[in-house]
Amino acid sequence: MNSREIRQKFLDFYKGRGHVVIPSASLIPENDSTLLFVNSGMFPLVPYLLGESHPSGVRLVNSQKSFRSEDIEEVGDSRHDTLFEMLGNWSLGDYFKEEQLHWWYEFLVDGLKIDPKRLYQTVYVGDPAIGAEKDEESISIIRDIFKEYGIDAEEGEETVGKGAVGPGVPIDFSRVRIMAYRDKNWWKRGDAIGELGGPDSETFYDTGRPHDQKFGEHCHLNCDCGRFIEIGNSVFMQYKKTAGGWEEIKNKNVDFGGGLERILMAENEITNIFETDLFAPIIDRLEVLSGRRYGDDMRSFEIVADHLKAAAFLIGDDKGIVPSNVGQGYIVRRLIRRAVRYGRQLGITESGWMKTVLPTVLDIYAGVYPELERNFGFISVELDKEEEKFARSLENGIKEFDKMAGKGNISGKEAFYLYQSYGLPKEDIEELCGQKGISFDGSGFDEELKKHQDLSRTASAGMFKGGLADSSEETTRLHTAAHLMLAALRAVLGDHVLQKGSNITAERLRFDFSHPTKMTDEEIEKVEDLVNGWIRSDLPVIVDEMDIDEAKKTGAMGVFDDRYGDRVKVYTIGDGKVSIEICGGPHVSKTSEIGDFKIIKEESASSGIRRIKAITIK
Repeated sequence: MNSREIRQKFLDFYKGRGHVVIPSASLIPENDSTLLFVNSGMFPLVPYLLGESHPSGVRLVNSQKSFRSEDIEEVGDSRHDTLFEMLGNWSLGDYFKEEQLHWWYEFLVDGLKIDPKRLYQTVYVGDPAIGAEKDEESISIIRDIFKEYGIDAEEGEETVGKGAVGPGVPIDFSRVRIMAYRDKNWWKRGDAIGELGGPDSETFYDTGRPHDQKFGEHCHLNCDCGRFIEIGNSVFMQYKKTAGGWEEIKNKNVDFGGGLERILMAENEITNIFETDLFAPIIDRLEVLSGRRYGDDMRSFEIVADHLKAAAFLIGDDKGIVPSNVGQGYIVRRLIRRAVRYGRQLGITESGWMKTVLPTVLDIYAGVYPELERNFGFISVELDKEEEKFARSLENGIKEFDKMAGKGNISGKEAFYLYQSYGLPKEDIEELCGQKGISFDGSGFDEELKKHQDLSRTASAGMFKGGLADSSEETTRLHTAAHLMLAALRAVLGDHVLQKGSNITAERLRFDFSHPTKMTDEEIEKVEDLVNGWIRSDLPVIVDEMDIDEAKKTGAMGVFDDRYGDRVKVYTIGDGKVSIEICGGPHVSKTSEIGDFKIIKEESASSGIRRIKAITIK
């Protein structure tokens, strides 16, 4: 099957089991300035997993476009990509482990005809320290599933230490189908009171690759050698964080996500996602442009194909991001410049070559993500502009190299400076040094690069905390206060004010909005007075579910990007005279529950964007 067939088959499979198909959300997070990009199918549904009712019901399914910046450095190993699609299905307090695991294997084996002998499953080993037991229920269900296919599934050695290391013993994979881990199979969104958590059960596909002992003496399901590749993960949200620890809850959720690219690879019985129809046409086009074969330099071909496609999606999103030196724009710039650098290694140097590959990307996703076609011209222009800027940067880098070379050999730090500031690849620096008859410290360069990569990963991980930190009472009060503050900002500063992002914890709210100048003390005081006046008026906070067209007619503010499907939740404060917004919640029932509102800081977030930090005092 090709990608279109599998994507549709997945949606139809779960639709036939009572699920409502919901659209993919934008790659750009709504109301969240801490998450760079939507990085999973679960993220847009967090409010509903935390207890809000979804307008489309309790059984949902979709294919969500996702992007993970922390995987940029991993691309080039045949199984990692930054832009991917996550096939997902959810049960919001409805079915649980029995149905989820049986349906998932039915889809894989009966629907896609994947050989069950190549499938393996991990489960949660349990942790007495947090009061969570071993997931014996999933183990029993998985054994029954394999038995249906004539396979006796034994459990292997447990791993309570670092999951990537494994149990450290030889494993007979002809018998062992199930392995229990601790750190790899426990999911939680956070540690705040009210957060959900629980065991997850991952499905692995055996690619048949030989084990590489540089990743450990013995292979296991979570080994990084590449023999076993995860193709799906069923998260069972059955615990809630309380003051006394993690306690089991009555209304349990299922959150499943499976990478389309990897599932497609397994269905086609190949070992490389770049050989699937989601990448192969791009690789073919790059072969024509470079005059080289994919097998000559697989890593460079994969990096260029992945980064070019990812940049096209990020720029072409209806909330499109353009290359810049900060935040999301920096990631787009980094993708394009890495694609150009590795394209140069393949011999692709023709000016404007990137836009000639763009139609191939559009063909792959024609009719699936229409925003790519809708924004084709914009993507082309931005790719061209960034490619031209980078060409100038490389020229300046060579001039800077000449200055350094005049003083003698190039140190590792100097070489990394040329790489980081001007984009000169290590190979180019080495070649330039050879032409000058000097040398540079290659190992020193590698050390500096590793430091930079470690810092980048840490920074990326720090950005992936999610919008509302939790669903506690404090966070809920601040969330509703943010609605009032937006209304007040528009009343004081003007209708040009729009929300550009937010991050809300139990301690404070952080709110980004469009405004060209610093707010005066008088303006800040007026906003505070308006918000506190509405709070003291004890206004009701009313929620209504309605069709998205009906919501637009009410004048509700919000991003109409089909995130919620055909029906949305509209929160009205003060009979609509104060605030009407589309939102996923949670909210207080009346404004008097918020407490006193106080702005503690107003500052610049970026060009044309201001940022407010505020608190409430109960």
